[in-house]
Order: sequence, then C-alpha cells, then structure tokens
Amino acid sequence: MTEQGAAHILVVDDDREIRDLLARFLIKHGLKVSTARDGKEMAKTMERSSIDLLVLDLMLPGEDGLSLIRKLRATSTIPVIMLTAMGEDADRIVGLEMGADDYLPKPFNPRELLARIKAVLRRINPPRPAGAAVGDIARFDGWTLELGPRRLLSQDGAEVELSTGEYELLHAFITHPRRVLSRDQLLDLARGRSAVPFDRSIDIQVMRLRRKIEADPKEPRLIKTVRGGGYIFAAEITS
Repeated sequence: MTEQGAAHILVVDDDREIRDLLARFLIKHGLKVSTARDGKEMAKTMERSSIDLLVLDLMLPGEDGLSLIRKLRATSTIPVIMLTAMGEDADRIVGLEMGADDYLPKPFNPRELLARIKAVLRRINPPRPAGAAVGDIARFDGWTLELGPRRLLSQDGAEVELSTGEYELLHAFITHPRRVLSRDQLLDLARGRSAVPFDRSIDIQVMRLRRKIEADPKEPRLIKTVRGGGYIFAAEITS
C-alpha cells in the first residue's frame, strides 16, 4: 500500500484505450494506477514502484501474459487478475494453474473488475477480528500454518510458498475441518461474493494445494473429494 493507504494497481494491456479507461475509472474509485503496454514496460514499472496487484491481459505483443505469470511466480506472490478474450478457456485454466488469483473475460464492466480487485485485496489484508492474536497458528499432519504472517511450514520448518488463492483455500479448510464443503461454499469462504457462479477454479486451486501438502497428491489423505458434494479436510487441527 502507498503511504496514503491506496493500493497501487498495475494495468498491463496493449490496447491504449482500455489502459486509459481503466486508469481513469480505478483512480476515480480511490486506487493508485500505473499502466504498461507489454512485459518490458511492466518489468520497468515493477522495478521502480511497489505494486499491490497486477491486472494482466493474456494477449500481449512479444511475451504473452501466460509467460509473464510463469516468470512472476518464480519470484513473487503479487496477486494477478487475468484479462482473457472470450473462448480462451484453456489459457484461463493454465493461468490459474500457474498462480493467477482471478480472471475476467473481455469485454467486461469496469465495475466488475473493481469489485474483483477489492475482493483480492481484502484477501491479502483481511480485517482482523477483535481479540485475534497475530501469532495464531494451526497445526495439521506435521504442517504449521501461521495465520498472522500467512506462512506454511513443513515438519522440518521449511517454508512452503503459497499463492493468495492457495492460502485462502487452506484457511477455509482448516477453519472448517471434517466438514463437507461444496464448491460454492469454498468460493464464498476463499474468494468472497465476487466469484463467478459455477467457477471451476476451486478445483484447480485444490489440485495445486494438494501438490504442496499431500504426500501423494493422486491419493490425497488431507483434502478428500466427496462425490457429488465437494471436498472435506480430513486432518485433525491443533493450535
């Protein structure tokens, strides 16, 4: 966040009209905005400025958005909202698998993008309930999740990096253990009311989270699939 408290959003799109429209709209609603037309300008902006969230078009000249997300996730957990053309389902799924936090198909209403930006920012900096301790932790099956710093530690103390979406999904599971949670419930718990109905990205997030915490992701013991019901977190939670 900036000193004034406004989140700094970087909009990356090769369409100048879209960049300018979104910049004016988001600034009008209290956000700080920078823009870039391609990956090179994006990198330069991120070098000289602290960016809180990236709005990234997948169809860019030169290096495309999917490649940029892949490189970004090697060094950063900055939230990314993808902008995709209608019908680009495969790219959308790949982008989510690579670590994007949300997506919006073009054409879109700027108000919907604003709602999604606010939802992602709330997940990054959620209001802390009165009396909640910064050092709260949850332990399960040898893992430790530190809720204050949002860190996941393995049994040997090594930190395992989680994307924003992965952390929120894990948090939803550990706060509702041994309960069958439908996809809609998980969307509501992990992503808020801005989620698209019937969005299958929860399945992708579950798959990614299993790869990180399950001994055998193909035979999961912690996050179990309930046929026709959703998922259940089967581990015992201790503090």
